[in-house]
Amino acid sequence: MRFYSSDIMQSMRARLERLYGSARADRLIERLALLCSRFSDDLVPKSRSGALWDQRDNLLITYGDMVTREGEAPLATLKGFLDKRVGDAFSSVHLLPVFPYSSDEGFSVVDYRTINPNLGTWSDIRTISTQYQLMLDLVINHVSRKSTWFEDYVNGTAPYRHYFIEVDSDVDLSAVIRPRTQPLLTPTRTRTGEHRVWTTFSPDQVDLDFANPDVLFEFMDILLCYVSQGARMIRLDAIAFLWKEVGTPCFHHPHTHEVVKLLRDLLKMLAPDVILITETNVPHPENISYFGRGDEAQMVYQFSLPPLLLHALLNGNADYLSEWAANLEPPPAGCTFLNFTASHDGIGVRPLEGIIPEAEQAKLIEDVLARGGLVSMRDANGEARPYELNSTYYDALAERGQGRVDQQVARFLCSQTTTLGLQGIPAVYFHSLTATPNHQAGVVNGQARAINRRRWQLDELDTLLDDTNTATSRVFREYIRRLKLRSGQAAFHPDAAQRVVELGEGLFSVVRTPTTTAGPLLAVSNLTGNQKQFSIRSAGYEFTGTDAWCDLLADGEHINKHDNIELAPYQVRWLTLA
Repeated sequence: MRFYSSDIMQSMRARLERLYGSARADRLIERLALLCSRFSDDLVPKSRSGALWDQRDNLLITYGDMVTREGEAPLATLKGFLDKRVGDAFSSVHLLPVFPYSSDEGFSVVDYRTINPNLGTWSDIRTISTQYQLMLDLVINHVSRKSTWFEDYVNGTAPYRHYFIEVDSDVDLSAVIRPRTQPLLTPTRTRTGEHRVWTTFSPDQVDLDFANPDVLFEFMDILLCYVSQGARMIRLDAIAFLWKEVGTPCFHHPHTHEVVKLLRDLLKMLAPDVILITETNVPHPENISYFGRGDEAQMVYQFSLPPLLLHALLNGNADYLSEWAANLEPPPAGCTFLNFTASHDGIGVRPLEGIIPEAEQAKLIEDVLARGGLVSMRDANGEARPYELNSTYYDALAERGQGRVDQQVARFLCSQTTTLGLQGIPAVYFHSLTATPNHQAGVVNGQARAINRRRWQLDELDTLLDDTNTATSRVFREYIRRLKLRSGQAAFHPDAAQRVVELGEGLFSVVRTPTTTAGPLLAVSNLTGNQKQFSIRSAGYEFTGTDAWCDLLADGEHINKHDNIELAPYQVRWLTLA
């Protein structure tokens, strides 16, 4: 078989040896060859542009049942909504877990290979993938307590009786980094007695033991199953917690990075157009470690951006945001950032570490709480510390007092448009697209994240979108317009160079320079509630014969480089050579 002579297969053998030892490597590489033989290259979804990405790539993040209609499978309703309202404004769709689950809105998976019948079928998934490049979640760290895997563990049935981590009561786990405040271990009665099993996130989400190669091979098979069903992007959920070794933090373990590299090798060999993305809600240096040397994930979430941009807009101060962006190192070749402001989870606080002072972080938390948001905590050496802010991004930018909707809409669109201008690929959560307010009614039994996980009845959403006076309609229509404008600009290619320029207090400005012969683009955001002015000349361009510029966001309004340019409160300008 060609796999044995492949350079990539040799790389994978070396990784398996580092993970499981040289004595097991030969058997495991034979097993890997058999796994690969089950999948064919012609099942791989191909890139739309012949490259991994370009400026047309915008990603929509959504639950499979984000919009529902009586008598219709939610995945089919979602596809109809995309056809009617969204069209080609997005190139890609991230479907949050679509599998049977028992808790955490899908992230406690009961069966990885089956579509939740309450959502639809694999046929509905493939239908979406014919029009949009599809991202699916590989919920790789843990599985539902109600899964057959865990039931077989309880009953002592092979191979699953060896899939989970048991820890004796006298073992010291004080070094383990925790994202939650509840106990790390959950007592479980099994056929052989009571055991304490590892549960990083909740008692219903039982961690898997990747020190057992059977677990790794199970997930390699699941990954290739998703690709064969049309997935072009695979999101590795909670990947930082994957490998456990007592006496270590069990966080960013070197073997975790080795597993990500192994999955990357597997896709490089069988599905080279498929992209791996890691989800690690941590400070920036830790986050970008998952690029490796360009041999791990091709994409990482830009986790520092959501809280940093929120802080900038609530304070009318671009200093911290500009300094952070100016010091960003470009990703390795073949890698890029996924830029977002909101997701199904909260707005992480830890990614602000080392960027803004703790007092400013505390003020940001107070500002979000004052706007009806919540805060979730984590365990830090026995002390509860803020982990994430829970709010829709729209309401996190609310203005106090009545009759301030116009300013809230403007400030929110400023946040979203600023993100569209940054180096990388923009990812837009459905509730940002619809300017959804906090869903206070959904917050029951301490589930703070439910505040940002509302589900829409299609008729209700259509009514809001058809009424041009609603915030939902105003934001949606303008957001779609700006996404389409972005897709036509070579300067917004994810690989186009980015340079931060200082144009004045309260302004955030970047120059994007494409790799093509197209000219540069100057993106300027007024992060304040006051009128501002700036000059193109102060951006540091060397002009070669033309004074004519235009603002793409203002219907191509012509601007002379010698003039002082006005910015209304929260206005964004995208300036290019006319």
